[in-house]
Amino acid sequence: MKLPLKYEDIIKILPHRYPFLLVDMITEMELGKRVVGIKNVTINEPFFEGHFPGNPIMPGVLIIEAMAQVGGVLARLSIGGVGEGGNETPVFFVSMDKVKFRVPVVPGNQLKFEVEPLRTGSRVWKMAGKAFVNGDLVAQAELVATLG
Repeated sequence: MKLPLKYEDIIKILPHRYPFLLVDMITEMELGKRVVGIKNVTINEPFFEGHFPGNPIMPGVLIIEAMAQVGGVLARLSIGGVGEGGNETPVFFVSMDKVKFRVPVVPGNQLKFEVEPLRTGSRVWKMAGKAFVNGDLVAQAELVATLG
């Protein structure tokens, strides 16, 4: 697939849909090695109604979910078969470790995720992810996903 990957490409790779598709674009990728994805954070996100009225902050769990989705794009494309009638086995997020939130993410921010595998396999992937806003580290985690 040609970069950048946009919505119409991402929905061919991930099963998520609005309001839970949290990846707007994939801007860089080296299969099996690294991926960079973007999430534009806007005030009309449904979670801002309750988190928190008068002081909207993106929930940390959704930052990590978006990071995992970016990693899921890398894993799915690295194992091949996406959109080719091949292996359409989904990638499931199974654990997170060493999670740190450093700065609140608010409407108007653009999250840039950088994810790289620590261990790959045919079924289990362990990845390290970082989230940035304007070059500042806002969150990081180690994520584990399994295929099907």
